[in-house]
Amino acid sequence: MGKGTIHNRDAFLHRIADRLGRNRRTDGVKRPEWSQRPQWNVFKDYTSEQLLDQFKKQCEAIHTDVEETTGELLPKMVSDVILRYRGKKIMTWNDPRFESFGILSYLNKNLSQHGAEVQRWDEQRSREENIRLAEKADVGITFSDITLAESGTVVLLSDKGKGRSVSLLPENYIAIIPKSTLVPRMTQAAQEIHRRIENGDSVASCVNFISGPSNSADIEMSLVVGVHGPVRVTYIIVTDR
Repeated sequence: MGKGTIHNRDAFLHRIADRLGRNRRTDGVKRPEWSQRPQWNVFKDYTSEQLLDQFKKQCEAIHTDVEETTGELLPKMVSDVILRYRGKKIMTWNDPRFESFGILSYLNKNLSQHGAEVQRWDEQRSREENIRLAEKADVGITFSDITLAESGTVVLLSDKGKGRSVSLLPENYIAIIPKSTLVPRMTQAAQEIHRRIENGDSVASCVNFISGPSNSADIEMSLVVGVHGPVRVTYIIVTDR
């Protein structure tokens, strides 16, 4: 998705100015320069190792397990976590990174011995069938496209082969996090998405920010985990830089 088209902008802005009791200004408007910009200062001087330490610390607070591995050992690590969850039905994105790391071939070979089956989000199926398979899966697996150290958040850019149901419907969720995707916070994620759009790259209209298992403390301030999504979440950090 490139730059969108803005419809009825002038009429809308004229209406706002009219309600304010003045003519609309069309020139001489400058973006304000704030003396304080805290959104850019949080962890701005952190090294990648410091960002990783902050990320792991935050994951403890959001009830999320963290594993670390190399690209070579990633397939085995993913398999080990699936077996820990006793997964029998696994759903993944149709993402080329699964192939480049050799994950799917390893899982198909290793997990079949345990009676497990791996399915991918398939664009050739109907949307309803893909969602049905995700709903029945024990484990959903995706990659993180951008990862926020401050909040322990994975950012998923949905696409044709990357349905959001894979991370939302299974009882257990695994996010594979290339270390290079770590950024300080939401500010840098928004900047990266904006950069991609400016470059004419295809950016999903659906962007999901996921911070560990689903939970709620709305009732009597009592934390309940797994209310409307995965009950257990594991982040697997891959050293790729």
